[in-house]
Amino acid sequence: MDPTTAGIAGILILLASIFVLRIPVGFAMGIIGFGGFAYVLNWNAATGMLGTEIWGVFSSYGLTVIPLFILMGQICFYSGVNERLYKAAYAWMGHIRGGIAMATVLACGGFAAICGSNSATAATMSTVALPQMKKYGYSPVLSTGAVAAGATLGVVIPPSVVLIIIGLQTSQSIAALFVGSVIPGLLLTGLFLGTVHRLCRRHSDWGPAGPKTTFAEKLASLPGSVEMLALFALVMGGLFLGLFTPTEAGAAGAALALLISLATRTMTWEKFRMACTDTLKVSCMIMVIVTGAVIFGRFLAVTRLPFETAGFVASLSIPPVVIVLLICLIYVIGGMVMDALALLLVTIPIFFPVVQAMGYDPLWFGVLITTVTTLGAITPPVGVNTFIVASMAPDIPLGSVFKGVLHFMPAYLVTVALLLLFPALATFLPGLM
Repeated sequence: MDPTTAGIAGILILLASIFVLRIPVGFAMGIIGFGGFAYVLNWNAATGMLGTEIWGVFSSYGLTVIPLFILMGQICFYSGVNERLYKAAYAWMGHIRGGIAMATVLACGGFAAICGSNSATAATMSTVALPQMKKYGYSPVLSTGAVAAGATLGVVIPPSVVLIIIGLQTSQSIAALFVGSVIPGLLLTGLFLGTVHRLCRRHSDWGPAGPKTTFAEKLASLPGSVEMLALFALVMGGLFLGLFTPTEAGAAGAALALLISLATRTMTWEKFRMACTDTLKVSCMIMVIVTGAVIFGRFLAVTRLPFETAGFVASLSIPPVVIVLLICLIYVIGGMVMDALALLLVTIPIFFPVVQAMGYDPLWFGVLITTVTTLGAITPPVGVNTFIVASMAPDIPLGSVFKGVLHFMPAYLVTVALLLLFPALATFLPGLM
C-alpha cells in the first residue's frame, strides 16, 4: 500500500473507531496515528516521533493558555457571574416582547465570552433561563432555541479554546484570531436578537412581555454585567493593545475573576476546589485530544496526503470559492456529530494546506471554519447543544428543541455568507493591532 492510500485508510479507520467502536477521539487519533506512522516508515521512527513530538508540543509555553482560560471560566461559573449577568440582561430587556429570550441570548453571549465552551454555556443557561421563560409563558420552541443557539456563541466569541487550538495547529497568532472573531461574534449575536424579534412579531404569544422594571432596578442590576465587561475588556483590550501575550491574558483574566469572586464574597473554599478540579478535568481532556491530533497529524504528513490533496485541488478547474464552500459543508456535517475541537484537530492538517495553496488568508479561514463548525452544534438531527438543552428540560419534547434551533440557523448562514463576501470582517481589527 502506497503512503497516500495508507493515509486515506487511516482516516477511514479513525472515523470507524470514533463512531462505531466509540473510542474516545484523543486515544483513537493517537493509536491510529502511531500505528500508521510505523507502517509507512518503521517502528523505530514511530517511537522516536512519539517522544520528540509530544515533548515538543507540551514543552511549549503557549499551551499553558488553555488551562488558564478554562480556570477563568470555572471561577466565573462557581462564583455565580452567569446568574448575575442574566439578571442584568433581564432587567433591561425583559419588559419588551421577546425580551426575556433576547436577554437570554445576551446572557449566553456574555457567559460564553468568559467560559469559551458550548456545552457548559448550554447546561448553565438552561438551568438559569428556561424556568424563567416558562414562568412568563414563553413558547418552549422559542426558549429552547434561544438557549441552544445562544450557547454556541461560546466558540465564536473570544476567548475561545477552539481558536487557541487553531492558532497552535496552524502557527498563527492566537491574539489575532481572538481579535478577528470579535466582529463575526457580535454580528451573529445581533442576528440572533433580530431572529427573536422577528419570531415574536410573527407569533405574538411566543414571547409575551415581562413585568417592567424601574430605572432604579435597572441601575441596581448593572454590577452583574460590569464583572463580565471588566473581564472581557481586560483580556481583549490587553491583547489588542499588545500589553499581554495570550498566556498572560489568560493568567490576568483568571486572577481578576478570582478577585471579583472574593470581593463579592461568592467564592468559598469548596467552590474554589471544585473550580480547580473541573479545570484539571477539562484541561486534561483537551491535552489528550491535542496529543492524539499531533500524532495523527504527523502520520498524515509522512503519507503526504494533505499535500497531495492540496495539489489535486489546485489543479481543478472549478473556482476556489466552490472548494471553500465544499469544505464548509464538510465542517457543518462533521460539527453535527463531533465536538468542534476534535473535528478541527482531525481536519485542519488536511484542509489548511488546501486553503493556503489557493491563496486565502489563514486568519480569515480560521474564523470562518470556527463559525461553520459551531453551526453543526445546533444542526438536526444530531446537534450536540440541542441534546444538552433537551436533557436539562425533560418536560419539553426534543422535537420542539429542534424546531426552535431551525429558526436561528439562518443567522449563521448570513454570517458565513458575509464572511465569504467580506473577508475584512475577520481581518480588519487584527490589521489594526
